[in-house]
Parts: sequence; structure tokens; C-alpha cells
Amino acid sequence: LDNEISMVIHSGDISMRGSKQEVIGFLNWFSKLNFKYKILIAGNHDFFFERPKEEIDEVLSMFPDIIYLNDSGVEIEGFKIWGSPVQPWFYNWAFNRRETEIKHHWNMIPLDTEILITHGPIYDYLDKNADGKNTGCIHLLEKVTRLSELKLHVCGHIHEAYGRIENDQTTFVNASLLNLRYMMTNEPIIVEIKK
Repeated sequence: LDNEISMVIHSGDISMRGSKQEVIGFLNWFSKLNFKYKILIAGNHDFFFERPKEEIDEVLSMFPDIIYLNDSGVEIEGFKIWGSPVQPWFYNWAFNRRETEIKHHWNMIPLDTEILITHGPIYDYLDKNADGKNTGCIHLLEKVTRLSELKLHVCGHIHEAYGRIENDQTTFVNASLLNLRYMMTNEPIIVEIKK
């Protein structure tokens, strides 16, 4: 986005194991970034965000300039934004959903969403693991094909699928900054979109 309405988007995995101290440390750093809007979803490492809502709200209240999305949306400067931390079942991590459950989460995404943030990728969009297998969600792909206003989709989760691709309407970003060894090797991806 242009400098006038600059925002930073984090698509989850703000911690290693989701302890409260790790989360507070990240939020303290994130809140100081020089962006007008700071948007965040949780990821499969971020177990803290599966705690009772009261505990989460208590921590987030210390950082009122951060927008946390969990199967929820916000409108910023006319952009309709939706975020969800869920992904198809992945070992025994946070925000895992079975195939029978995950459609419920994607059905909540409004059809006029312009910026979509999910932790897990869409099937066949920046989702290949180290073995070259697609790991994205086919049900999320089905939903995204129905989002006629979608300008940007941001995900993470699959570290080795970092990158950016575009079609005529939408920019797709896998914003994983870490490699498979959890070393910070990738640069943040900058995207400019227009209303």
C-alpha cells in the first residue's frame, strides 16, 4: 500500500511455542514498527492465541495499535480485510482443523473481501513443501475463486514456499521469513495495491 495508508501484515508464527512471554515480546516489537496500521493473525506455533478469549484480550489491550484477526475482519481506508489462523491438520500444532471442520471457517469469509490473510496457503499457490508436494487447502482455493474483489492474499506456514505470484486481479504472497531451519533468511515482501 502507498505510504499514506501504509500497513504491515503478519500472517502468523510470531513465536516458537506460543508462550505468553514470547507473544508479549513480539507484540512489543511489532507495535513499534513505523506503519500506520499493524495487522496480525496467529499461526500454528502460536498456542497462546488458543487460550480463553479473556487472556488473549488482556494481552492485546496492552497494544491498542495492533489489529488482531481471528476468523474476523476489519475495514481500513476502504479496504475490506479478513484474517484466519486455521490450516489443514498439521501434526499436533495450534489452529489445526480436520477437512470436515475447515469449510466452516472459509464460509465465514465475506465475498467482498479485498485483502485475505490466512496462515496456511491456498492449494497450488505458494504451497509446495521441501518434497515438492502441494500442502495448501483445496477448500480455501474453492472459496478464493469466489472472491471477485480479492486484491491480495497473504499466507505463511510453508517456509520453503516463500515468494510472490500474481494473476490479472490478485497478488498472492507467502511471507514466511524463516527457512526450514528457522533462520531468518527471507526479506519482507512489499506490495502496493490500489483501491
